[in-house]
Amino acid sequence: MKNKTLLILAAGMGSRFGGLKQATSFGPNGEYIIDYSIYDAIRCGFNKVVFIIKEENYDLFRNTVGKRIENHIKVEYVFQKIDNIPNNDKIPSSRIKPMGTAHAILCAKEVIKEPFVMINADDYYGYESFEIASNYIDNNKDKMAILGYKVTNTMSENGSVKRGVIKIINNKLNELIESSIVKDKKTIKATKLSNGEEYIIEPDTLVSMNMIIFIPEFFDYIESNLSYFMENSDLEKDEYLIPDVITKSIAEKKYDFEVVKTPAKWVGVTYKEDKDMVINYINELIKKGIYSKDLWN
Repeated sequence: MKNKTLLILAAGMGSRFGGLKQATSFGPNGEYIIDYSIYDAIRCGFNKVVFIIKEENYDLFRNTVGKRIENHIKVEYVFQKIDNIPNNDKIPSSRIKPMGTAHAILCAKEVIKEPFVMINADDYYGYESFEIASNYIDNNKDKMAILGYKVTNTMSENGSVKRGVIKIINNKLNELIESSIVKDKKTIKATKLSNGEEYIIEPDTLVSMNMIIFIPEFFDYIESNLSYFMENSDLEKDEYLIPDVITKSIAEKKYDFEVVKTPAKWVGVTYKEDKDMVINYINELIKKGIYSKDLWN
């Protein structure tokens, strides 16, 4: 079994939820969604977790999630800061939002030297997905992949969700179309975030939930494209996003990403109203014996 790392993006602000989603309890003993992801990853053979966080949130993470898991897995903390961006003096001092997911990943370059899986802190991915990702790493050398969720397994009942619609050619990712998706009684409607174009997608369409398998050398590609982003973006608001970087690497024929289907159901809190649904879902999994009531004891 290979060494493998779980990289958790946790620097987001959670604006639509109205607070720091990662610090909201969902389990019966104060567990966060992030606890269940780490627990599943450990069961599937991951031996290190790296948190990408804001520096000001370090104490919060260290004293909550960190202290619960440090006896179970190696833990690293990396701060998403603009200090490691070339020409960062061009970034307006008024900017509040982080610089995006690709920049967040790049911040972990010095602490990850093995294959790794990226996830969001505030999404529940399901045990099956971690098992699939772990097996993929163990059985494939120097390959990368993206886990594809059936879109109907990723919806919120309380409004639209943002998903990367996966376009596939020969079982490989051809394009990620960042879209806003909403389901009505008869159809699933998607709107491209890039240009506002609306289109209909089928219920079995695969979408990305930002669970992606990387090899360490992809850090260099992310870094090499950062200067282009800096020169061609509105640095007051634009974000350096990993779906854009992946799509660019594919278009340039630099890298391939296989699409690996997962049967797992996603749950997460996009809106405040989603919270009770997530709590109920986790309680059902506890009743089924998938998790213990006191996760870490």
